[in-house]
Amino acid sequence: MKKVFVYLALTMLMGLVAGTASAQLPVVTLKTMDGQTVSTDTLNNNGKPFIIDFFATWCKPCNRELDAIAEVYDDWQKETGVKLIAISIDQAQNINKVKPLVSNHGWPYEVLLDPNGEMKRALGIQMIPFVLIVDGQGNIVYKHNGYTDGAEEELIDKVRKLIK
Repeated sequence: MKKVFVYLALTMLMGLVAGTASAQLPVVTLKTMDGQTVSTDTLNNNGKPFIIDFFATWCKPCNRELDAIAEVYDDWQKETGVKLIAISIDQAQNINKVKPLVSNHGWPYEVLLDPNGEMKRALGIQMIPFVLIVDGQGNIVYKHNGYTDGAEEELIDKVRKLIK
């Protein structure tokens, strides 16, 4: 775990020295809802930007945000090719609540689980919802936490700028 923190700190420092604030995603192992393991260094969108949205089943603003994006997600994908990966930070004892929540809301996203909080810790996430935009080269280019109605428009605007 120390290696992840050192790697992230060095990557961020190198980005600042180079005049950019971007960093690569930390490399940790997540789970699919079916129990398969996924390494974060394999997350991509075939050279196009993607959004990572951290949520929890008990987080009402998270659910509102993911619902709002679901309403426009098809349009976003047709226009920009962006994909969204939702990562639950529910702890292991509550992980069985994620699949029914996703199903009930009809969220069309790839959903991953961070039951031990490794990704959350590696990114220093203090508050959810927490959203990242990752460019086609795997660099984190935007971070945002919290949700207010309409904030999803800022997300797609950032994606549109990346693909131009």
